[in-house]
Amino acid sequence: QEKRVQVSPPLTRGPSAFIPENEVMQANGLDERTNLLVEEYSTSGRLDNITQVMSIHTQYLESFLRSQFYMLRMDGPLPLPYRHYIAIMAAARHQCSYLINMHVDEFLKTGGIAEWLNGLEYIPQRLKNLNEINKLLAHRPWLITKEHIQKLVKTGENNWSLPELVHAVVLLAHYHALASFVFGSGINPERDPDTSNGVRLIAVNNFCVCDLANDNNIENASLTSSNFGIADSLSELEALMERMKRLQEDKEDEEASQEEMATRFENEKKESLLVISGGIYAFPVPVSFDDEIVSTDVSRYIEDPGFGYKDFARRGEEHLPTFRAQDYTWENHGFSLVNRLYSDIGHLLDEKFRMVYNLTYNTMATHEDVDTTMLRRALFNYVHCMYGIRYDDYDYGEVNQLLERSLKVYIKTVTCYPERTTKRMYDSYWRQFKHSEKVHVNLLLMEARMQAELLYALRAITRHLT
Repeated sequence: QEKRVQVSPPLTRGPSAFIPENEVMQANGLDERTNLLVEEYSTSGRLDNITQVMSIHTQYLESFLRSQFYMLRMDGPLPLPYRHYIAIMAAARHQCSYLINMHVDEFLKTGGIAEWLNGLEYIPQRLKNLNEINKLLAHRPWLITKEHIQKLVKTGENNWSLPELVHAVVLLAHYHALASFVFGSGINPERDPDTSNGVRLIAVNNFCVCDLANDNNIENASLTSSNFGIADSLSELEALMERMKRLQEDKEDEEASQEEMATRFENEKKESLLVISGGIYAFPVPVSFDDEIVSTDVSRYIEDPGFGYKDFARRGEEHLPTFRAQDYTWENHGFSLVNRLYSDIGHLLDEKFRMVYNLTYNTMATHEDVDTTMLRRALFNYVHCMYGIRYDDYDYGEVNQLLERSLKVYIKTVTCYPERTTKRMYDSYWRQFKHSEKVHVNLLLMEARMQAELLYALRAITRHLT
């Protein structure tokens, strides 16, 4: 127990600090199917809080659990303790004590050497060599080059084989993205039968995880005035429906030119820089990343804690050439490479990406028979846009029409600085929508983020191979 820090229990009961407990229970009714899935694929062998919140979307949960189980438990290039240690290293980049705790336990259960849990200086050199790629993947994947890959596969006795490296990269991307889901959904710490009050928590940076529910880490300046009436949020919903309808009609009338589409992408990319960075939204952000105090429990697993997400197109700094999705796609390039080097994981990831992208109940808040394809695509592509990935056939004007300001603030925080997500941000967008719809948003953000990280890493591996 000395690896853990005791702090006060969470302020809300249930699996999430953002979603009322009865809504999670009602939505999934924890049916037999979910229980069977947990029995078959859960690595901890019990229904943890992440699984409970995800089980609002049982179809998706199945593909998530299957792919995670495969990465952690099935035959693969890496030994089991390595897999859990890599998960810890990835989660630590976002100070995600929830995932760190989970994998510290799993690491020990699978025969990991307890001394490694004292920090990075106690682990083998080849694991240490992953620090750089972990850091870049988590915060600035566009900086990954074939040289990073060469360094890892050609370091003499500590080298990584390509299959091992692909396994490690998949785990890193999976756990960075899962940290986004944990913070974005306000996942509460697990209740632990071994501790006196049943709760095991770690203090994260200078506030406790349970403060996230209360916004104690943000000045109390409100993001949107909190006395809006139901009429406001209803008209917000109607306005969104109206914009979707108009965009659909415009599409049928005329196609924008390629030049116009490229300009709209560049505008959206530039505009995304202003979200949260204190620009047009003047949103009160907690202390800057560089000033954050990382708890010692987390910091032992991190090298260079001050390194965080940086907007790639920022005022003349390292100008990132846009990653044209058509030049290196998941479907045509990433999938086959990952499958070739780490068999079957490609199929499992592909199923998971497709599942979340196509998942729909044809509803929007109180409306039924709605085609939400356009909205789902805008959410997915906006995440990729923040990572510099552009789809030639997509009109980025749609992002601006469909994603309102508070939603963009939320998306950017969850994707790029998940540890700063607060309940107020979660509550501030789509006020008429159901919690299950917001969980779906988080699943889309998580998968879009994971895919973006993988595209950059796999492209670098492909360049190394050619």
